[in-house]
Amino acid sequence: MAQTVTQPQPEMSVHEAETATLNCVYDTSDSDYYLFWYKQPPSGEMILIIRQEAYKQQNATNNRFSVNFQKADKSFSLRISDSQLEDAAMYFCA
Repeated sequence: MAQTVTQPQPEMSVHEAETATLNCVYDTSDSDYYLFWYKQPPSGEMILIIRQEAYKQQNATNNRFSVNFQKADKSFSLRISDSQLEDAAMYFCA
């Protein structure tokens, strides 16, 4: 079965020090899988921010980045706390 990932927000603006939440929903028939958030700054490279394992109950965190993983709803949102200028980028879930 094909796997799908959808990010409903085309873009958003956030002031420094604010918290931003980026939403992602997905569909898969697999029971064991990984979810990822990547950041693509204006320089173009893709940077892996955070990885969530589907079998783990605890939400993944990485410094100011954290996820809210809801397996039953197939929802995987990224939270960026204390936003900084260097956070300006395109974000992709996979």
